[in-house]
Amino acid sequence: MARYVVHLAFDGDPRRLAARPAHRDHLRRLKEEGRLVTAGPWADDSGALHVYEVADEAEVREILRRDPYTEVNGYEIVLLKEWITIM
Repeated sequence: MARYVVHLAFDGDPRRLAARPAHRDHLRRLKEEGRLVTAGPWADDSGALHVYEVADEAEVREILRRDPYTEVNGYEIVLLKEWITIM
């Protein structure tokens, strides 16, 4: 398994806010499955940080493809990078 960090930037489109409940359900399922380590928005709601525990980058991209925020083009990927934790 590998850990990936995803930094997302949000736009001001109100469709993203409408999709928020479904987005959070999606994240909750990933957390229950053990594929999401943690996730949350920046305090100013300009974006979010997600940390995934998955097989590879392709799996992260598939997770993002299925996210309800993707359906409404509610974010831009600023960073998607494998992260090696030491603690």
